[in-house]
Amino acid sequence: MAEPERRRRRPTVSCALCRRRKIRCNRENPCSNCIRSKNENCIYSENQALQSPRVHVGRAHAAGGVAVQSHQFREPISTISGDRASSTSIESTVASYPLSSIAASLTSTSTFPSHPPSTRGEETDVESIKNKIQQLEEQLSKATARSTPFPTTPSSTNIETKTSSLGGEFHIEFESRVFGHAQSIPRSTTHKARLFGQSHWINMAILVSEGIFEILEPHIKDDTSKTFTTLHRCKYLSKMIKTRRAPPWPCPPTADLPPKNITDELIDCYLRTIERVYRILHIPTFRKEYEALWLASPEPGSAFLVQLKLVLAIGAVTYDDQFSLRASAIRWVYEAQTWCSKPKFKSRLSVQSLQTKILLLIAEEIVDVGADPIWTSSGALLRTAVFMGLHRDPERLAKRTTFATQMHRRLWNTILELNLQSSLSLGGPPLLSSSDFDTEPPGNFDDDQLLTDDAVPKSDGDFTQTSVAISLRKTFPVRLAVAKLLNDLSSDGSYEATIRLDGELRAAYKTLCQNFQRCRLNSGLSPSSFELRVVDFIMHRYLSALHVPFFGPSLRETAFTFSRKVVVESALKIWCAAYPASPILNAQSHGNITSSNADDLARLVTCGSGFYRTVAVEATLLIAVELRAQLEENESLSPVILRPDLLSVMEDSKTWGLRCIEAGVTNIKGHLLSSIVAAHIEGLIQGIGKDQLTAVLVRAAEDSLERTLPMLEAMLAQGQDDGNVHELHQMSLNTSPEATENWDFLTSDSLFSPGNAEPMLWMFNHEITQDPSFW
Repeated sequence: MAEPERRRRRPTVSCALCRRRKIRCNRENPCSNCIRSKNENCIYSENQALQSPRVHVGRAHAAGGVAVQSHQFREPISTISGDRASSTSIESTVASYPLSSIAASLTSTSTFPSHPPSTRGEETDVESIKNKIQQLEEQLSKATARSTPFPTTPSSTNIETKTSSLGGEFHIEFESRVFGHAQSIPRSTTHKARLFGQSHWINMAILVSEGIFEILEPHIKDDTSKTFTTLHRCKYLSKMIKTRRAPPWPCPPTADLPPKNITDELIDCYLRTIERVYRILHIPTFRKEYEALWLASPEPGSAFLVQLKLVLAIGAVTYDDQFSLRASAIRWVYEAQTWCSKPKFKSRLSVQSLQTKILLLIAEEIVDVGADPIWTSSGALLRTAVFMGLHRDPERLAKRTTFATQMHRRLWNTILELNLQSSLSLGGPPLLSSSDFDTEPPGNFDDDQLLTDDAVPKSDGDFTQTSVAISLRKTFPVRLAVAKLLNDLSSDGSYEATIRLDGELRAAYKTLCQNFQRCRLNSGLSPSSFELRVVDFIMHRYLSALHVPFFGPSLRETAFTFSRKVVVESALKIWCAAYPASPILNAQSHGNITSSNADDLARLVTCGSGFYRTVAVEATLLIAVELRAQLEENESLSPVILRPDLLSVMEDSKTWGLRCIEAGVTNIKGHLLSSIVAAHIEGLIQGIGKDQLTAVLVRAAEDSLERTLPMLEAMLAQGQDDGNVHELHQMSLNTSPEATENWDFLTSDSLFSPGNAEPMLWMFNHEITQDPSFW
């Protein structure tokens, strides 16, 4: 039976309007007829599939071709050759699908029959398809370029509140990753009306206090305990000592100076320490004006006299091991504060006034004179410098001498360093970027060269009086990136960024060390022991701060083991630089350290306050956390073998705490905390139980207080008559909190209160002045 003739179905290629009117369609979108009739919707039928001409196998072989599989496009023409205005939606659609699926689809749709189309319409359809495929390939390429190899990991934050009678209430912001690492990373800490970023010591202090203060709290709160009464007595003595030292306010500047031999030595102490790192003065000009003071000349101007006394105050910190001129240094700072607070000082916008402001900022922190936090003061100083135009390079301003150009660059460089240093210390954002200024680094000049206009800078291999400042400036961009990563609100704080900055910081430090090594090989001036050690101290501080946020999680998760190692090694190097008397260094030679200034950095850390002392204390506490973690991780029957150098730091910190008190530090909590932490570690080594451990910690606190109390009594007795000392001994051991005003750090949250300029207030500063808390 013959099959009925099957009618070939012709594909529909006209739009709906043209089919309904039965007119010829030019097959565009919109077509010419729809445009002419103002039809907004030029719609093609959904069953309008553009089909490739069928290729019969036999015909293909007869033509010598290859049989090609037929591929049909299921989308309507309106989708394939759609409006160009829909490219954005197409791009988003492409990005929403897996790239591999899109690539596979493009590969399959790019196969065409081997024979040419038979009609002009089919040829147009094929060309349109080819054009659309090319567009999709371009969009795929853009989508691939935008995709990152490490997609951003979504994160969630939660606020954890910790409260105790010792520290008060803390609100800690933790960030936890949804995928990947399970441990939460502390991002910031809110205490009273203050918010501290990741680089602030308080985030680490909370980690140190875990498990210790909870044990001691019941005993310290008991007003009948020996710890309570002795601690209150120490607080009272400290307040009395600081009150006796402080001169009356206001304290107008006077022309009184120490004898010339002492003044000369104080100036030398300043010039070989702080001035070598933070270039502020032009030394020949300063010495010329200083020598004129001792001649039969007119009375010196108050501006230079105030500047000189600030130099003496800073130099007094490294004058001797006892800081014997502390009272004089405090008075000199008070005189400078009084002079700067005069209303007419606001109109003094000159290089000398800016130098005085910088010196006052450093003196307030190092001498520990109560003032605004250095982060806020350095911010005001930065804006003053910007107002004076120091953020613009002199080459872009009016022509000036070499001396003026280099002093311009030196002062701006010092202000940048102080802002960055204060950001790291107090956990505040730098509020500064490299695009905010174009001032070049200072030139490699000695100060004597600036006296001539045709001076030529020395090569990088020649060490000058500005080499340390120039070397630190070269590392400024990466150190600024570290501070931004830790404290900026917009920072993601990812571990990938931490590892990247670690590599950049190490590379910058390696280059810095190589430059110093070349300078030491050359004949002539070479870096001193203080300069080498302080640069090492500063760079390891940034390296440690970069990894400290991951130090706590690294104690429980191996993913951050690298950070744990970096923190411990950096803390050990910081301690060795700050405390050269440590037995760790006894077996090593120090041929590069001269006897005249071998202890300058040690004196700055022991007698001074602020950045250097805070970093040294934080290093000892980080090492204590590491030792405690190693003991708690031990699950074997054999005893844990701890590193002798780390154990030595624990004993060194107690000895160093006593030296600080001998140097006039009135706060005994540094030695107290070191003693308690060392006793805790010793108890864990011995494997004693919780009850016995409590007794060990209480005994360690009592021993520390019994040792420091006589030192405070002797400190107050110096220069006092017998009546005052007798009155002091008659003080009741059960002194009420009202009688001791605000010095009771055990009630409320005074232990960790960073209420003034001293970052480690709860350890080193006893003059706690607080407003009523609403938190």
